[in-house]
Amino acid sequence: MSDGYTRDWSPQTEDVLRRAGWRPGRSVPTVTWESVLNERGAFVAHDAARRFLSEFGGLVTYGWPADSITRSSAIRFDPLRAQWQDEQFARAGREAGALLYPVGTADEGASFLGITEAGALHLVRGDRVELLAPTTDRALARLVEAQGARSALWTPGVPAAEHPFWRRLHTVETGPDAGPRWSEETDRVLRAGGWFPGRSVPTETWESILLQTGEFEIHDAARRFLSEFGAVGVSYREPWDSMPWMEFSLDPLLALWDAEIIDDLAEQAGVDLYPIGMRDRGNQHVAMAEDGSVYAGMDSVWLLAPSPDEALQKLTSRIQPTASY
Repeated sequence: MSDGYTRDWSPQTEDVLRRAGWRPGRSVPTVTWESVLNERGAFVAHDAARRFLSEFGGLVTYGWPADSITRSSAIRFDPLRAQWQDEQFARAGREAGALLYPVGTADEGASFLGITEAGALHLVRGDRVELLAPTTDRALARLVEAQGARSALWTPGVPAAEHPFWRRLHTVETGPDAGPRWSEETDRVLRAGGWFPGRSVPTETWESILLQTGEFEIHDAARRFLSEFGAVGVSYREPWDSMPWMEFSLDPLLALWDAEIIDDLAEQAGVDLYPIGMRDRGNQHVAMAEDGSVYAGMDSVWLLAPSPDEALQKLTSRIQPTASY
C-alpha cells in the first residue's frame, strides 16, 4: 500500500522499509544528529539531508526475509556512524563533485551513505565513491535490491576501518573532572568516546523516535544524562582480548524495537526504566530510572550503579588489565 503517496520505488522496497518502521508522512527531528556530528567533525547539514533523515533516520533494514546475505548488507540510517570521518567525507565529496552529508551505513559498517544537496545518494568506502542513484527513491530501491541478492555493491565480511575512538584514546588528556567526579581512566575513556566538560546536546531526535516506535516516555534524569553523554561509547574491535574495556554505546535508539524487553526489565526492577544504550555487543541493555539509578540486563536485570557517574565508572572499568591498546 502507498496510502496515496506515489514513490519511485518497487513494492518490495516499500515492504522492506515498512518492516523497518517507515510510514508515509514519517517525520522526526534531526537536531540531535546535527548537533553531535557538528561537534565531531564540523559536518554542516543541508536541506536534502534533513529531509532524508527526518523521513528515514533511525531505521535499520535487513531486507526480508532476513538471512545471512541480507544481514551482512544491513542498511542503517544512522548518520552518527560517520562521526569523526569528516576528512573522508570531504575527499569523497571532491571525488563526487558535490558536498556529501552522512545519512547512514551499509555492508556491516564498511560503507557509508552520503547525500548531496540535490538528493543523490552515494556509497562511500575508503577512497571509493559510487553514485547509487540521482534521486532518493531510486537509491533506496537499489539498496534494497542489492540487499536481497549477492551484489557487487556489497562485500560481506569485509571489516570496517578501526573506529576513531582507538586513535583518540592516545591523544586525549584528562581534565579536572578526573578525581572529584570519577577516575582519571574513566575521564580519558569518556573523552575519547566523545564527552567533554559542559557538553549539552539536544535529545529531541532520540525522544521522538523512541516515542513513535516504542512508546517510551522520557523522564528528566534520562534527558539530563543523554544531553551530556548521549552517543558516547567504547567501540568494539578485533581481537576481543585487545580491549581493556567492555564495548558500550550510550545510544538510546539501540532499544528501538525492544520495548517489551525494557518493560520486562522495569517490572523486574520495580521501577520505570528509559533506555540509554547497550553494552557487550548488544547483549545487555542499559536503562535509567527516574532517580538516576542505572540498570543493566536482557533476560534478567541488575542494578549497575545507584547514580549516573558511578554507572559511567562501572562501564569504563577494565575487563582486560594487561590488554594492549
